[in-house]
Amino acid sequence: MSTIVNTPTSNQRVSLTTGSVISADGTTIGYHQLGHGPALIMLHGANTSGLDFTQLAEPLADLFTVYLPDRRGRGLSGLFSKNYSIQEEVADLTALVNKTGARLLYGVSAGGMICLLASLSLPGIQKLALYEPALLMDGTAHTSWLPRFDQEMAEGKVAAALVTSMKGLELGGPVMNAMPNWLLEALTNATMKGEDKKAGPDAITMRKLAPTLHYDGLLLAEMSGQLDRFRAMNAEVLLLGGSKGLPFLKPSLAALEQILPHVAGRIEFPGLEHGGSNNPSQTNRGSKPELVAQELRQFFTRA
Repeated sequence: MSTIVNTPTSNQRVSLTTGSVISADGTTIGYHQLGHGPALIMLHGANTSGLDFTQLAEPLADLFTVYLPDRRGRGLSGLFSKNYSIQEEVADLTALVNKTGARLLYGVSAGGMICLLASLSLPGIQKLALYEPALLMDGTAHTSWLPRFDQEMAEGKVAAALVTSMKGLELGGPVMNAMPNWLLEALTNATMKGEDKKAGPDAITMRKLAPTLHYDGLLLAEMSGQLDRFRAMNAEVLLLGGSKGLPFLKPSLAALEQILPHVAGRIEFPGLEHGGSNNPSQTNRGSKPELVAQELRQFFTRA
């Protein structure tokens, strides 16, 4: 099946095909793909979907067949299980690697964490690029928002829950922390309503993605303090981040640079935030996926 996607900041229309793979527990994992050449899988982070990488994938599509999977609970993919853990995500990625023969991975935030762990048991992975993988030295301070988030979601207070997660993860920095919750909730509600009005029936909106933040919070907690296990990594790894990225992930990047046996380099993009490689959008205006794509192109083609 083929689909046409409009890129958010231009009139360019990207032709994508869709496919799916069945994970170990029988769950369907859907993906979009574009391009020709060796397989490259890009795994998104929290509150996004595979389609958020279209502008990152386009400059690479002349050299690679780029796969943009939707992680569980999102878009083309099936639901989370009752016994959800990171091993479920690893199994999903493993199924896609086995189908495509991919030897190249790119992951952002939670997607980067999943790529790292999956690569330990996938000897065929040769190169791995990570943009601010969501690994915590100590997860207590950045997972304590989960109970309040869950309660607000249970009460149908989606905007309040999103504000709770954003503050808990320091996504807005000091400015957001200084703003009263009622104002942030009003702004978030307005953004969601505006998005809902423009969205088609299959669009993956903020409102649809909100419940998935619970599961990304669980991953943060589960993998906190687990960096030492990556000393056994065989793949060559490129570490990426933005100068305005999440401060609490920078210590983990520095630790990975020391722990990983085969580090190809560490690059910090001036002015980019945590979502710097995602498509620009109303809530991610400062991203520059074309800059990240240049580095990925060099890394993945270098012998």
